[in-house]
Amino acid sequence: MPEGGSERSKGAAIPPRRRLLNPWFLAALGGVVLIPALRPLLRFEPDPPPVVSRLPEWRLVDQNGEAFGSGDLAGDVYVASFLFTRCPAVCPRMTASLRELGLRFREEGVQGVRLVSFSVDPGYDTPERLREFAQSRGLDDERWSLVSGIEQNVRSLVEDGFKQPMGERLILSGGAVDVAHTTRLVLVDQGGRVRGDYGSDRVGLDEVFHRARQVLAE
Repeated sequence: MPEGGSERSKGAAIPPRRRLLNPWFLAALGGVVLIPALRPLLRFEPDPPPVVSRLPEWRLVDQNGEAFGSGDLAGDVYVASFLFTRCPAVCPRMTASLRELGLRFREEGVQGVRLVSFSVDPGYDTPERLREFAQSRGLDDERWSLVSGIEQNVRSLVEDGFKQPMGERLILSGGAVDVAHTTRLVLVDQGGRVRGDYGSDRVGLDEVFHRARQVLAE
């Protein structure tokens, strides 16, 4: 008998059948199969945001010169923002971010979520100026409404309803105008209840997108 023929060489390969019956191999194979199947069950889904407050009924005028208010939004979730057309600083960036948010809702097939921007300079922002502002920035007028009205009514809604600050109109050097206001976005549910406010940066936009879908699915 050749030398070493009575013992299996240490480097010899394990036959395929023996390899398949190896418990470590079976455990690894089971993990590969089971983990993807279980992942949806293990994914953490946060609860929908709680109700913060209820908005009063309100009625203003939109960019088309038509009466527009809470009754027109009943049954829809909406994201409220606050801006003005001659804003020299934050409004252009926020408007661009909101436009991206609206496109994301459309691209992902999310229906029943609208955008509503309230002018904090209602004495200047007539429906015609709001419409020109929307058209010049390519805003989706089917999903996005820009509203204005009597200043006292707008201020009461912004400050007492949405609980957001709205400053006085200031004339700056060179004739520029500024109105201090929030850049927060307020999420409102189908029943006119505030469900939270979020930043208008990329992180805040992502959060309000997912939160709006949660509220919509309730």
